Amino acid sequence: MRFIDEFRDPALAEKLFTEIAQTAKRIGAVRERPVTIMEVCGGHTHTIFRYALESRMPDNVQFAHGPGCPVCVLPRGRVDDAITIARRPEVIFTTFGDAMRVPGAEGSLIQARAAGADVRMVYSPLDALALAVANPDREVVFFALGFETTTPSTALTVLRAARSGVRNFSLLCHHITIIPTLRALLEQPDFPIDGFIGPGHVSMVIGTKPFHFIPEEFGLPLVVAGFEPLDVLQSLLMVLRQIEMGRACVENQYSRVVPPDGNKAAMAAVAQVYETRPQCEWRGLGTIAESGVRLAEPWAAFDAERRFEPAARHTPDPEGCRCNEVLVGRIRPWDCAAFGTTCRPDAPLGALMVSSEGACAAYYQYQGMKGAA
Repeated sequence: MRFIDEFRDPALAEKLFTEIAQTAKRIGAVRERPVTIMEVCGGHTHTIFRYALESRMPDNVQFAHGPGCPVCVLPRGRVDDAITIARRPEVIFTTFGDAMRVPGAEGSLIQARAAGADVRMVYSPLDALALAVANPDREVVFFALGFETTTPSTALTVLRAARSGVRNFSLLCHHITIIPTLRALLEQPDFPIDGFIGPGHVSMVIGTKPFHFIPEEFGLPLVVAGFEPLDVLQSLLMVLRQIEMGRACVENQYSRVVPPDGNKAAMAAVAQVYETRPQCEWRGLGTIAESGVRLAEPWAAFDAERRFEPAARHTPDPEGCRCNEVLVGRIRPWDCAAFGTTCRPDAPLGALMVSSEGACAAYYQYQGMKGAA
């Protein structure tokens, strides 16, 4: 297939729905014990609900929504540190749009802007660097978020800033990595997942080989998937067929984009600029060893943590928020009493209600309170 409408063909989708139902039945899945497949990436979560894929699943197949939305796992304390820096009079604080609405203990960045802080939305770290060049009398800080998908772009921006001699630009770095996090999930007792739909965007950078520990050590299948409806359905069917055949391996449904060895130039830039953090906090998941990166010593001059020394606070999730249980597939969004009541997209209590890729926001946008009912 070459064109986007081919990846949304209703007739092909119907055929895949039928094959998914037949395969799940042959596996022996039943409503009381459905086969549960976790889509790791928030982009897949969005596709599942935007195209109503979940509503067409048989009652013995269900999705669980994993931790692959970087905004959703941004801890509250990190947001508070960002606000502390943004309130400094000499700072222009920049970040992506979704991150501006994530609530910390002291509100959100967009609320800080309303109160007078100079917080600006940008579309790339290069936009922030351009602001630094245009405002040499100000300190421009970019809130660097995301998985391996976005880490190369900030690494390359730091290298460009260094080459250009820009000294008033820095990163508040909260880049995170998916492999240690999946391992941490899999090592939880009674982890209720039968297989994975793997993250396509991350895999464009790191390739498929880093996921091999999942079948080799935990005996679960994983299929790296694209983001169109037929991509997700075909990947789900590939996972189910592995289960039916009693085998587990890594397969690549998204081979039109994802090379097995990843993007070597991107990984080289990341290795040049960043080093692994010993510990990294995740919203809803706690602290996971070696699951994030920070600027390496040669690039310390571009590190906002060293330049402004925020408190590095740990702020617990608000009472009543059950994002952590949704993130590991133990409950569905509507099982949380706050869903759609005290936690809505216009007034998010938990981070899963902030981003369009968050499981709770996707449920609410496309199904409203249907699940809760």
